[in-house]
Amino acid sequence: MPAIIIVVLVVLVIAMFMTVKVVPQQEAWVIETWGKFDTVFKEGGLKIIVPIMQRVAYKHSLKEQVIEVSEQAAITKDNVTLNIDGILYVKVIDPVEASYGVSNPYNAVTQLAQTTMRAEIGKITLEKTFEERETMNANIVTAINEAAGKWGVQCMRYEIRNINPPKTVLSAMELQVAADRQKRAEILNSEGKSQAVINLAEADRQQVVLRSEGAMTDQINRAKGQAEAIRQVALATADGIREVAKSINEQGGEDAVALRVAEKYIEAFGEIAKDSTTMLLPANANDAGSMVATAMAVYENAKRKKSA
Repeated sequence: MPAIIIVVLVVLVIAMFMTVKVVPQQEAWVIETWGKFDTVFKEGGLKIIVPIMQRVAYKHSLKEQVIEVSEQAAITKDNVTLNIDGILYVKVIDPVEASYGVSNPYNAVTQLAQTTMRAEIGKITLEKTFEERETMNANIVTAINEAAGKWGVQCMRYEIRNINPPKTVLSAMELQVAADRQKRAEILNSEGKSQAVINLAEADRQQVVLRSEGAMTDQINRAKGQAEAIRQVALATADGIREVAKSINEQGGEDAVALRVAEKYIEAFGEIAKDSTTMLLPANANDAGSMVATAMAVYENAKRKKSA
């Protein structure tokens, strides 16, 4: 009985000295008992520790932390000194390692980021530093995580914020950019002039082709028109001849032909008299009847040849 009473009294005394602690959300408390690691309070809420025996040795935030990496000088592969700064995003993933693996995990990660950044800058030339930021960021994160795993922290990402070359180098880069722009402008101008000459030549060629095609079409149309005109004249002449032949076969047709021939004969001599002061006349030119008889003889002769 006395032993039980002693134990109860001890428990009561300990209970009287117990302390209630409130652990915030997203925080981890490392608890030590008699100076030795005991447990970790990760869940937020009420926690009980025993004074004298236990104590809160370390407190870590489990949120992602943003650390500014101060500006530092780094030398590129082509021996140009640059001033570079950045931003580091880290997170505690193991509170125990973060407490006992290194004295200050955030400072250790920052120092490692600076040395790694200088090493990455030394691998590339000045021009590449502006082109390969993403590659350098990824390489720095990989190098940090290889070492930071023993410190209970993890590098989430790293961003190079500013890259400041010397003023002399910056002036030279600006001159180079201006020269490149001038060069591109001259190339574009020359290409534009060349294309303009080509377009004009092509337009002239198209114009010549269209003109030749138009002339050919005009000649074809004219030829077709002349052929059609000749055809129509021939048809009209044939129709007239048929009508004349038809009229000759009718009663009084031959007399009409004789009269018509005589008229034409006389008109022909009249036209000759208009155009020339000298002309040859048949011996019986004053005899109109003989002239008509001659014309009719020609007509009868042609008629007999046709009948034969």
